[in-house]
Amino acid sequence: MTNNSMAASTQLADDMGFRVELERPPSRIVSLVPSWTETLFALGFNSEVVGVTKFCVEPVAAVASIPKVGGTKNPDIGAIVKLEPELVIANAEENRREDVERLRAAGIPVFTTYPRTVPGAVESIMRMGRALSREAAAAELAKEITLSVSGIEAALGVWSKLRLRVFCPIWKKPWMSFNADTYAHDVLRMLGYNNIFASAGERYPMTTLEEAVERRPDIVILPDEPYEFDESDVAELKTLLPPPLSRRLLTVSGRDLHWYGVHMVRGLKSLAERMARVRAAVL
Repeated sequence: MTNNSMAASTQLADDMGFRVELERPPSRIVSLVPSWTETLFALGFNSEVVGVTKFCVEPVAAVASIPKVGGTKNPDIGAIVKLEPELVIANAEENRREDVERLRAAGIPVFTTYPRTVPGAVESIMRMGRALSREAAAAELAKEITLSVSGIEAALGVWSKLRLRVFCPIWKKPWMSFNADTYAHDVLRMLGYNNIFASAGERYPMTTLEEAVERRPDIVILPDEPYEFDESDVAELKTLLPPPLSRRLLTVSGRDLHWYGVHMVRGLKSLAERMARVRAAVL
């Protein structure tokens, strides 16, 4: 390898500490993470994105014509290899380790993200910016998110101390929630809420409505992903939960709660505004 090619190469660690080596800025990228797919376009990548999952739905017009390589949990490794990507963007929770290892075994560099806090998601953006040689655009996005978060936290006022207890299931049959070692938990913390399953031993504990009620939540929020909670679930829970909790139910956007990257700019603010409605019902 020449000195010039050595100078152009990039070596860095991804969120899992795995070393990623790139000889040049990637011109062919496959994204296996819906929120990062949206972020790639926000960072200025267009023709470079050559493959996405069937769940990568944003930006709508941009991803419509891009080849789909299966789902997040069952990507078509053969199809990905045929696309000859110079980098694959993955996530430690949304994608399976064995799929990441198969891609690396095929000689494809994989950058795996694993944000579990709001600041951690900002750090992931910065790290991705370095991997993609888009440091300036990543820094600008990180700044925009940080300012948005600061505004949300400043607007909390007394609620930053008078934290309401919240039950936020992510699945039904069985009921499941999440503990403190998750991005969604940190979003709720940032919004001024205490997650009733923060201290659970498992990151995504199974539970029952009876156990959730015993933990004394003040409100219940139902995101529309990964489980698609809707108004029919609100109606059902109103008959199952004790008053006044049965009157403090709210559906929210799962993307606003779970998606990191560029969606954080508008998503966190939107979630804060929506949850302020149910907070007002407690007064």
